Amino acid sequence: MAIPNIIVVAGSSGAGKTTWICQQIQNITSVEKLIYFTPGNGNVPIDQTRIATEFPGMQVFGDGQEVEFFNQIPQVDAVYIELGFYLELGAIAQILDNLTYRAIAVLPPDCKDSEYHAWANEIVHGAPSQTSTTKTLWRVASNGQVIDENSLEEFWYEITHDAYGIVTRAKGIFDVNDGRSLYCDFVAGVPQTDFLELDLPRHLEGRPQRFSGLEVVGKNLDETVLKQTLSDCCLSDAAIVQYQQQVKEILLEGETV
Repeated sequence: MAIPNIIVVAGSSGAGKTTWICQQIQNITSVEKLIYFTPGNGNVPIDQTRIATEFPGMQVFGDGQEVEFFNQIPQVDAVYIELGFYLELGAIAQILDNLTYRAIAVLPPDCKDSEYHAWANEIVHGAPSQTSTTKTLWRVASNGQVIDENSLEEFWYEITHDAYGIVTRAKGIFDVNDGRSLYCDFVAGVPQTDFLELDLPRHLEGRPQRFSGLEVVGKNLDETVLKQTLSDCCLSDAAIVQYQQQVKEILLEGETV
C-alpha cells in the first residue's frame, strides 16, 4: 500500500509533544489529509479532544480505533502518532506493523543519554519538565459534569501547589457553568498559562454530551481526595439549569443592545 509520511513523537511527560505536533500542523492547509493517533489514553482522550478542536476536519483516533486508523493510513498525506511517556517505545512496531516512520523525541533541554536518544532520528528540545521515572499517572473522565469556574480555579491551584501530592504534570478539559469548555495545562517548573477556551459551541441545554476529564502525573498522589474534590466542584442539575438560564439572558440582552 502507499505509505504516507509517518511521524512518531515520544518524550518525557510535559516536554511538549502535543505542542510540537500542533506547530507542525499549523503550517498545513489540507488537514483533512492528516491523521493524529495517540494510544493508551483509554476513556480520557484529552490530547485527541484538543487536536480535534484546534484542527476541525482532521482525522483523530484513539484506543479502540486501531483498525480504522490503520486502514486510513494509505488515504492520507501524513500521520502523526503521539506516544505517552507511560508507553514502551517498542509498542510502535506493533501499531504500525513495521511500516517505516520517522522518530521524533521531544525532551527537556537537560535530558541526556536517555532511551529516547537511542531511539529517535531527531531530538527536539522542549519544555524543562521533570524526567523522574517514579511517577504515578491518575486519570478520570467527567463527561456530563459541569463545574463552577471559581471552584475549578481553586481546585487547579490546589493541584498545582501539591495539595494532593507532588504534581509534575496536569491537564484537563472541563465544562464550566457559562457553557464553555476549558483546557487546563500545568507543567512543574514551567510558567503557568491561563485556561484556554476551546473553540466549541457554548453548551446551554442540560448536561453536556461531550468529553471532559482530568489527568495528573506526580508522586504520592492522594487519588481518593482528588476524585472527591473534583466531584465536590460539580454542579447539581438544578444549579446547571439556573446558570444556563442566566447565561442565556445575558447573551440575549447583548444581542438586543
